[in-house]
Amino acid sequence: MNDSNAPKQGDGFDTLSLSPTLQDHETNGDGRVDIDIDPRASKQLDKILTSQTSHDPANARPLRPLSPTSTPPPNLNILIQVIGSRGDIQPFAALGHELQKHGHRVRLATHDTFRTFVQSAGLEFFPVGGDPSELMAYMVKNPGLIPSMGSIRAGDIQSKRKMVAEMLDGFWRSCIDADPETGAPFVADAIVANPPGFAHVHCAQALGVPLHVMFTMPWTSTRAFPHPLANLKGKDEGPSAGKYLSYGIVEFMTWKGLGDLVNRWREDTLCLEPIATSEGCRLLESLAIPFAYFFSPALVPRPADWGSNIDVCGFVFRDPPKYEPPAALRKFLDAGSRPVYIGFGSIVVDDADRIATIIHEAVSLLGIRAIISSGWTNLASETDAEPNPPNPDIFHIGECPHEWLFQQVAAVVHHGGAGTTACGLGYGKPTIVVPFFGDQPFWGRMIAEAGAGPPPIPYAALTSRKLADGLSYALSPQALAAALEIANTMSVEQGARVAVEAFHKHLPRAGLRCELFPQETAAWSYKGEHRAVRLSKRAVAILTARGVLEEKKLKLHETKPFTIDIQRWDPITAISAASVSTLADMGQATARLVYEPISEARQSSTSRQPSPARGSGASSPAVEKASPSVAVATSARAGKIVTSVAKGVLVSIPLAATEGLRAVPRLYGEDVKRHADVRDFKSGAVVAGQEFRNGMAGAAMDIVTYTYRGKRDEGPMGVAKGLAKGVGNGEVDSERKYRERKEGGGDLAHTAR
Repeated sequence: MNDSNAPKQGDGFDTLSLSPTLQDHETNGDGRVDIDIDPRASKQLDKILTSQTSHDPANARPLRPLSPTSTPPPNLNILIQVIGSRGDIQPFAALGHELQKHGHRVRLATHDTFRTFVQSAGLEFFPVGGDPSELMAYMVKNPGLIPSMGSIRAGDIQSKRKMVAEMLDGFWRSCIDADPETGAPFVADAIVANPPGFAHVHCAQALGVPLHVMFTMPWTSTRAFPHPLANLKGKDEGPSAGKYLSYGIVEFMTWKGLGDLVNRWREDTLCLEPIATSEGCRLLESLAIPFAYFFSPALVPRPADWGSNIDVCGFVFRDPPKYEPPAALRKFLDAGSRPVYIGFGSIVVDDADRIATIIHEAVSLLGIRAIISSGWTNLASETDAEPNPPNPDIFHIGECPHEWLFQQVAAVVHHGGAGTTACGLGYGKPTIVVPFFGDQPFWGRMIAEAGAGPPPIPYAALTSRKLADGLSYALSPQALAAALEIANTMSVEQGARVAVEAFHKHLPRAGLRCELFPQETAAWSYKGEHRAVRLSKRAVAILTARGVLEEKKLKLHETKPFTIDIQRWDPITAISAASVSTLADMGQATARLVYEPISEARQSSTSRQPSPARGSGASSPAVEKASPSVAVATSARAGKIVTSVAKGVLVSIPLAATEGLRAVPRLYGEDVKRHADVRDFKSGAVVAGQEFRNGMAGAAMDIVTYTYRGKRDEGPMGVAKGLAKGVGNGEVDSERKYRERKEGGGDLAHTAR
């Protein structure tokens, strides 16, 4: 990964109901979340999660490319949404280039700063706002967007929330707006995104298109290792519930800070309903969104508890740039033994002189040579300045492609960014990670566990002695052997190609194609005499121009509709949660009743200042309209309060009670059939009929089955228990149970035989 003039950064979500088991969760010095789980509770949770998170071992096998005979998907308008640093953008630029080889049109939406970089990669660019350098400075203080008290006092939170709101709007416009430079129309047929983008799943839901999330670090719950942004206290050996739950806690804390922004954007811009906190922090997993990870299983083995919707593709690299080293650098390299590389990219720290002094002392202690990348921190020590003579064993370098430089050195010391880590290991270089924040400690741990480097040395605890000891290990034969072993595995990986295969594999092939032009994507659905017909934009344009279609029978075709439902566990918590949500909506509507009219009045008051043209006695038309606009805002907000009450009392709370009752059989180990999605009155009526039929059939069957089972196991007392359980179990998947018993698996069938 190249450090250039841009900054670098690299279901078991029952966290809410299990929060009493959490002794502590707060942000620490490097911005990760400290999580301390009671050991006794952790053992109990391990038993539960072991049974709930087991998957077919076949899913753990590396992804295999699709068969050459597989039918390729139609050409798609693919939107890639990414936020972060240049290091985060680079893998997606390589992915976009690979997607273009398959005939897809690719637009990459990210920060304005990267316009030139994206366009030079041959991709369409769409600006979404946001300043990555500001995000970098904020991440150093508050990694994971979890604010510290210092940031709150400094007023950083509001400015960053404003930035996030700007990016949310930018990401939605990137889905539907024409190219800002050429004016070429664009509507996304599929979305690829990294998780921190926040907008991806909501944009996909609004458009009804497939979503594939891809990232450079693990973001899916697993018992194998904790969330990279979590610092799990206590013993960290072997799979554990604490590691699994760390993902939910980090997601919850992030949603807690931004959920209101996302929900307001959903309502005002996307015309979608707001999402409950319990669902907002677990959307990607609850919806089983496909994930592809840009790291090598040689460094991070694929966890066995990941499902078939998750692929580990290998690191994704760009094509190495052409580079001609300056004469001074070539002379230094030729003058002695291979040096070590030391650089922290675009990390900006306040104590650059201390870090530079530590580096120089460590190099002197070992008597080795070093190339130091000055980076944004400017690691040129005062010892290199006049009148002191320069150290002949140290060479300071500015911007230089890592792909070239890392081939010239014996070992590398860096901040632990995913891209820099991949590049160093790809060339078989032992690595020392000096993490600053975020996922960097995670990569340092993975390197140490693989034997390709020492344990990570946090930059706040860095000393010349610790760095010298780390360099001693990195220059040892065992570290070199481990690094070369990883490099050999990585050399046969094709991360970008495999990621494209994963993307194609998870596309919903059934409803993707136009029925007239199969090579094109279906965008419209036309209601024919017997069935709906899927049509592409070109097909609709041609048929409409010829007067063949009635426009009123056309509706947008959703190739991958998303329905976000609140998962209920029992009637008590369901009713409680719905009641609290209703009260919160009422409180928010009441608050807006106060401040929105005031805001409207303030905006109108700016027109009351006398203008030179009108004189002091004139009033502008805006002033005359001020009072009506304030009245409209007031009445609209008053209506919102009434709507909140009506929706809560008449819809939300009764529905929560119903869903809670349906979930009761889960409490004693039964499966509950998920009803079909309700999107309008017609689909609601169909679902109601199906649920009534299944409920009645299931209730009748369960009353007999559980009563018999209770009598068999517990006698007369068991009859009463079985009868109660059977009555409450009517919503269980009666069709599944009927098939099991018909095949001979049920109690009554066994007795009959």
